[in-house]
Amino acid sequence: MSLEKTSTKTIDVTNNNAAKKKKKTGPWRDVFNRLKKNKMAMFGLVIIILLVFLALSADFIAPYGYDDQNLKDRLISPNSQYLLGTDNFGRDILSRIIYGSRISLQVGFIAVGISAIIGGALGSIAGYYGGRLDNFIMRAMDILLAIPSILLAISIVAALGPGLQNVMIAVGIGSIPSYARIVRASVLSIRDQEFVEAARAVGANDFRIITKHILPNAMAPIIVQATLGVAGAILSAAGLSFIGLGIQPPTPEWGAMLSSGREYLRDNWYVATFPGLAIMITIFALNLLGDGLRDALDPRLKN
Repeated sequence: MSLEKTSTKTIDVTNNNAAKKKKKTGPWRDVFNRLKKNKMAMFGLVIIILLVFLALSADFIAPYGYDDQNLKDRLISPNSQYLLGTDNFGRDILSRIIYGSRISLQVGFIAVGISAIIGGALGSIAGYYGGRLDNFIMRAMDILLAIPSILLAISIVAALGPGLQNVMIAVGIGSIPSYARIVRASVLSIRDQEFVEAARAVGANDFRIITKHILPNAMAPIIVQATLGVAGAILSAAGLSFIGLGIQPPTPEWGAMLSSGREYLRDNWYVATFPGLAIMITIFALNLLGDGLRDALDPRLKN
């Protein structure tokens, strides 16, 4: 009898330890563990973290102010004093790129937030209720999708006027249809599952079912789209600033810096090259992270 009790206690302890390990390793921890195995995705994540750090601490890291002018040192090539050279007004290009990271990331995250919230709400309503409401919302999204996003953004900025807030609104509105379609597809695949029916049976209202039960289970494609959407928003904002409809000087926006430096490209290559490299590296890092998240969140890769 004592041997049987001892063996039973040993099995119970083993089961308890296994249960604790399962509790510690939740679904998001599993996703992060798979993401860590993707070296390129982690490389992109490190670059994004570095950019966020530069944006938050630009006042302390930048060697000069973003609008500090010294006309005696205009168009100086990279040297020990000005690591990336100076522009046509004698402003330090490195400092302006560091401050510009704050503007670009702000535009990217806020524009994606606008499009994800509005598009997610419209997609959730269309997918959950269906019928004529679904048809009306998705036909409206199809109309917006028929207009090129950059052309739609140009039209909105031309109507509202250039500026940081208007650029974020314009870029955000242009991306609403893609989020609406993704969320609608996810809601359609989830709304008839057993746990949703159980929530409906216990008297949960539609708003609680959508926000507490459906959307949390549809976050994987939204996260991937948002990561890639930040890259697209930064690129769209840079394009608007490049043609003069985005953030206005002297605010250090990478697209505007690229536009002002193009006329000096032949003799002073560094004026336009370094802001262009900043855009390229940021977009590249976000795309790497987005691809890695897409693989990590793929249910077919779960063990």
